[in-house]
Formats: sequence, C-alpha cells, structure tokens
Amino acid sequence: QVQLVESGGKLVQAGESLRLSCALSGGSTSTLTLGWFRQAPGKEREFVAAVGWLGSDTFYSDPIKGRFIISKDNAKNTGYLQMNSLKFEDTAMYRCAAKSGSNVKMTSTYSSWGQGTQVTVSS
Repeated sequence: QVQLVESGGKLVQAGESLRLSCALSGGSTSTLTLGWFRQAPGKEREFVAAVGWLGSDTFYSDPIKGRFIISKDNAKNTGYLQMNSLKFEDTAMYRCAAKSGSNVKMTSTYSSWGQGTQVTVSS
C-alpha cells in the first residue's frame, strides 16, 4: 500500500496563495491516481482535484476550478496542490489520497490516505 504524507498547510489571508505537497512512498505508481480532498468542521469530506500519475489527465471540482492546480513530479514521488486566490470557504483539513487505476473522474475508490494538513484562510 502506498503511503502519503501531506505538508504545507498554514494560516493565510484571503487572496493569498499556498502550495501543498504530498510525498508518496512504498507502493507502485504504474497505474495510480492522486487526489486531493478537504473537510471542514460540520461538513462532509469533499473531493477537490485528481491527476493521473503516468498521464496528464486532471479533474477539478467546481468550487476550486480555475483557482487550484494539481500537479506531480514523478521523479520525486511528490504531488502538489497549488492554491491561488484563496477564500475563507477554502478553510479545511486537506488530505491527499491514492487509488489504483487512471480514471480521474471516479472519486469514491481511494484506498490510501494521508493524515492531513490544515489550511486556514482568514477573511
């Protein structure tokens, strides 16, 4: 099973940018999808974005489309979530996750999860 560790979360002001990182280890990346999820207090965990590890397909949720960019560095076994024009509504615990397969539009079959990194956006 692939292991994931997120980093980069912090307190920022609305309008600022932040980049989260997700370090992967211990698993095969031959057919892997990397996803980002977030969960705010009192809310259900929601999908944010996904990227195919070997290909370049990406998929974004509507609330962050046009503001966030998901990317990866295969040689470094690291995924990234670049967050621009941050809003108060983006405040949440962000977690990266991985699943087998390359269908980035399927958001319900992730089996490996990081512990999470907190992003807080002040208004």
